[in-house]
Amino acid sequence: MSEERPRPAEALAKAEHVVRVLKDAAAAHERMSASADMVVKAASAIAAALQQGHAILTFGNGGSAADAQHFAAEMVGRYERDRKAWPAIALTTDTSALTAVGNDYGFERVFARQLEALGRPGDIALGISTSGNSPNVLRGLEAANERGLVTIALTGRGGAAGKIAAHHIAVQEDRTSRVQEVHATVLHVICELVEQELHG
Repeated sequence: MSEERPRPAEALAKAEHVVRVLKDAAAAHERMSASADMVVKAASAIAAALQQGHAILTFGNGGSAADAQHFAAEMVGRYERDRKAWPAIALTTDTSALTAVGNDYGFERVFARQLEALGRPGDIALGISTSGNSPNVLRGLEAANERGLVTIALTGRGGAAGKIAAHHIAVQEDRTSRVQEVHATVLHVICELVEQELHG
């Protein structure tokens, strides 16, 4: 028996919902334009660090972990320009390190411990948290500051991360989905700015 197809009215309502979501996402991006200067400053800090031979260490939880891995991949591979590989590590990918540190020291230390091991003065520590309050991201940023890394927090509205990091990019939205969507775009813009600055 074939599946019952949506009635035209149902299909129209769903299409209208899709349009509302897309418009809402576009509006969230438009509102982010007020923070363009912060994005430029973070991108310049990353470009300066790379130019001096430093690395990028990035981290977050859930969707933010995926964003951290995506950003590291763009740095090591490429965004849009063919150029040399840049050193970037997502601290979310080593399951042995994550589970060992989580088991022995607690989940709040999973990024801080890796930053203590891998971070060097002048490196970039990019912590991503939609709430800005993820305990392990906060501890990671604190550990990075203590070791002399340049800290960047990419967050949603509010949160303590912005008070810890040297550079703070805040998406002024309440819905996690909108924050994550704008985060993805901001990270792409940073990739583009860094490539332009180093290989323009």
